[in-house]
Amino acid sequence: MLRTTLVAGLVSLTAAALTSTASYAATEITFWHAMSAELGTKLESIVDGFNKSQSDYHVTPVFKGTYPEAMTGAIAAFRAGQQPDIVQVYEVGTGTMMAAKGAVYPVYQLMKDTGQAFDPKAYLQAVVGYYTDTEGNMLSMPFNSSTPILYYNKDVFKKAGLDPEKAPATWEELIDDSNKIMSSGAAKCGFTTGWVSWVQTENMSAWHNVPIGTEQNGFGGLDAELSYNNPFMVRHWTNLKKWADAGIFEYGGPVGGNDAPPKFYSQECAMYMNSSASRAGVLLNAKDFKVGFGMLPYYSDVKGAPQNSIIGGATLWVLQGHTPEEYKGVAAFLAYLSKPDVQADWHEFSGYLPITTAAYDLAKSQGYYDKNPGSDIAIKQINLNPPTENSKGLRFGNYVQIRDVIDQEFEAMLGGSKTPQQALDAVVSRGNDLLRQFQSANE
Repeated sequence: MLRTTLVAGLVSLTAAALTSTASYAATEITFWHAMSAELGTKLESIVDGFNKSQSDYHVTPVFKGTYPEAMTGAIAAFRAGQQPDIVQVYEVGTGTMMAAKGAVYPVYQLMKDTGQAFDPKAYLQAVVGYYTDTEGNMLSMPFNSSTPILYYNKDVFKKAGLDPEKAPATWEELIDDSNKIMSSGAAKCGFTTGWVSWVQTENMSAWHNVPIGTEQNGFGGLDAELSYNNPFMVRHWTNLKKWADAGIFEYGGPVGGNDAPPKFYSQECAMYMNSSASRAGVLLNAKDFKVGFGMLPYYSDVKGAPQNSIIGGATLWVLQGHTPEEYKGVAAFLAYLSKPDVQADWHEFSGYLPITTAAYDLAKSQGYYDKNPGSDIAIKQINLNPPTENSKGLRFGNYVQIRDVIDQEFEAMLGGSKTPQQALDAVVSRGNDLLRQFQSANE
């Protein structure tokens, strides 16, 4: 009996040792990200799903703070020889990552070198176009991409005698609806917006097929210059100033416009423009009224409008300096993230766009869009027309600082110290100085 017990114990210890050895044998892959709260928890569950799907690789997700913190931290770590395998970088960091010479392992090259199945045509062109080079090669892997849409209060629309099932399609309709809402007392203001830079400047330009800079909005080279002070944007900023003075538009603050959401949730403003990924937060906070969804408004007299909107969010960049075995694991992980079921689940949970046509088709076949009206607005809007050089996105260096300049000059205009033309001229002048600094540092 004792011998049997000893043998059983040895077998158990041997099995445990083998299991432990196998777990330690898995190639370790480090993934730095900027997803916090519920999104961070969901991301960790996705990574856990990959780790459990195979035993050769183990991905460890590490939260590194905000997008700027994650990007600058990864670049600093690279210089110190302590870089992660993968880092999540927001869309305006694309130019900076591309300029980090020798630091990036382009995704298209990674997939080719590791023999991983990879079809760039499977990805939504309006999404991947932002992250390709001039030859159309994917440099990073899209993961969480969004685009701004219109949210509106159906109850307020009904009180004002408007059709609660009809979102305003044009700026003319939006202002007409706002006047009816305000005159009826249904709400104090017509609309507010998050991200004046992203929504009302960058996206509004793409939506009307108007360039914001030379060299294909920066895609063509570091010598690009800004052109925000064009007649279209002067017109739009002039209108925003006029509407703000009339109380139709209420400013939501600089950067992301954190004061805008409460104006909508409290029913102070009837309409609100912000990221499609705000959907979950909007529905959570708008408990006292029904929410409607629509595409961004456009000016009906601008030829070619509406074109397509552009994305925000982030992609996953692979960094140089690791072993061939690690890169095989990175490629396998990126392929896993692109699987239709994984992407559809992430899209449905978060409100971010599905990055592949297959993921969109899967969500549709599961009845997600039928059960959640308006949840496909962002997909339809960003794919409304094939992207042009003016609506593919932007790729400028130092663009985080340029967005700060846009906010500063917009506030100067709202405060009356500058005309719309003067404010946009200053955006271009100050922005071009930042572009030249970036060009000088990276050529």
